[in-house]
Amino acid sequence: MADTGLLSVDDGVQIHWEESGTGIPALWLHGGPGSGLGGTGYCRHFDPERFRVIGIDQRGCGRSRPLIVDDLDRIDRHTTQRMVADLEAVREHLGVDRWVVTGGSWGSTLALAYALAHPERVHALALVAVTTTGRAETDWITEHVGRIFPEEWARFAAAVPRRAGERVVEAYARVLTDPTLPGGRRQDAADAWDRWEATHVSLMGPVDGIAEPQQRLAFATTVAHYWAHDAFLPGERAVLARVEELAEIPAALIHGRQDVSGPAVTAWELHRRWPGSELHIVPDEGHGGPQQFALLRAATDAIAADLTRS
Repeated sequence: MADTGLLSVDDGVQIHWEESGTGIPALWLHGGPGSGLGGTGYCRHFDPERFRVIGIDQRGCGRSRPLIVDDLDRIDRHTTQRMVADLEAVREHLGVDRWVVTGGSWGSTLALAYALAHPERVHALALVAVTTTGRAETDWITEHVGRIFPEEWARFAAAVPRRAGERVVEAYARVLTDPTLPGGRRQDAADAWDRWEATHVSLMGPVDGIAEPQQRLAFATTVAHYWAHDAFLPGERAVLARVEELAEIPAALIHGRQDVSGPAVTAWELHRRWPGSELHIVPDEGHGGPQQFALLRAATDAIAADLTRS
């Protein structure tokens, strides 16, 4: 990795950023929310001789500080709008005028939200395991997909008591973000969430959960918080309601046909409303997979070629 740092933004959060390669600036946005960058494997999605690859740990996770579980008294500063502002702060700090924005799963939602807020800063988008984190998607993944895994969903739904009229995801968010609750109770909820995550992404084969308890807690807290609030993009602010605003931005939308966690209808709906997009459906993969990431690399190669010619 050529360079790395912590950038302090205006609300006191510090964002970890890193970059390598040379050429066209390209941003990778990890999933979750709350997964963190992990290693540097994401760099394989780009030709290092054609791209200046930039990655960040989104606020509240990874090497950014504070972690969301250490920031529950200020949970209100964990929103998609704040994440979009973080990306702008990183862009300005690194002296980037425009960049190619890429991401996977939740990272595709954040990429779309960023492009809607700052279309003049985006050359193109390349997204894999496409989500918009709308209400229908979060209700599917936390409730309706239980029709496929009924015994595991019953266990998941029973692990956190619900108030009258409360959605499952709202009950989890209430427990996981409550700093007055004993840590053990929040950890139990996080463990149940992790078991459910490992279940609904397992259609293509067994999936391990997050091994370290504190990481399980941080991840579950972040995901439940954002999902319970429709990614802070409800109603008229929802990505699907505004996608026509991205008509002039080229995009590659890559998705697995067998993605039970995030059905392909989301990628298809985006493509149907977005003239500048190309849709690639991989018939025999689920939520991500080697063929999808190979298509992502091909998409970034094609974007680089187009930008070099223009």
